[in-house]
Amino acid sequence: MNETATIGAGPTDRLLDLFHGVRLTPTQRRIAHCLVQHAGSVAYLSAAEVADLAGVSQPSVTRFAVALGHDGYPALRRRLRELTGTGTTGPSGGENELQRAVRAEIANLDRLAGQLADRERIAGAGALLAASRPLPVLGLRAAAPLAAYFAYFAAKVHPDVRVLDTGGSLLTDRLEQAAVAGADALLAFVLPRYPRETLDALRAARDAGLRVVAITDSPVSPATEYADLVLPAAVGTDLVFDLHTAPMALAMVVLQAICDAAPTDTQARLEAFEASAARRQLFLG
Repeated sequence: MNETATIGAGPTDRLLDLFHGVRLTPTQRRIAHCLVQHAGSVAYLSAAEVADLAGVSQPSVTRFAVALGHDGYPALRRRLRELTGTGTTGPSGGENELQRAVRAEIANLDRLAGQLADRERIAGAGALLAASRPLPVLGLRAAAPLAAYFAYFAAKVHPDVRVLDTGGSLLTDRLEQAAVAGADALLAFVLPRYPRETLDALRAARDAGLRVVAITDSPVSPATEYADLVLPAAVGTDLVFDLHTAPMALAMVVLQAICDAAPTDTQARLEAFEASAARRQLFLG
């Protein structure tokens, strides 16, 4: 994230900027993710409390602080207070919790729009996924509807889209079958609370030789350990259940990149579908 993007950014953006360009171990990524998830309060917690929240040892928190260039956790905590002390921006006075939740989603979409300035990253994901025949799309539990939504439209421009939305031993079978059939990439939706079976599936996909493109909520989510390309889109957490507005928008952006990677094939397939839909009178308008 450049300096211009950091000015006026919210606490989450400033925390993510703290980790930018730092190679973290899986344990350190857990700590980083914990800091992002508890951005409003973590700057006032002790190292032991952060360790408890992240499920790691207290020395791991100290090593994490050193990895970020600080003498120890107290120095990191002072930096966290600087980064999170300004609070949120934008109109919020007098609004109820539902309005604040929607405004938070607007902020998530705005953050996503800023990330899309790097068009090469999205174009690379589109080219990789467009070339995979078949194209497996993974989404378990809360992520299953997003995988199905993406696959519904992707099937109009890609000849073989396979939704993987059920866990268990059969999921590994289907991943291996896709690889044998010619797949060389997997699109995975990895959203909180990060089902263990999703991460197991990503590991199995890598073992099967598939490259993994992950749409997830944060650059420091657990998916980072297994993905070749991570595309982050923040999840709203202000209501009882998460809001997936930004991940859904990002899914359609990735699909646009797939279309852009093979424009001739895309146009031909869309025209064939429209002709079929008209012949069968599928739609009223």
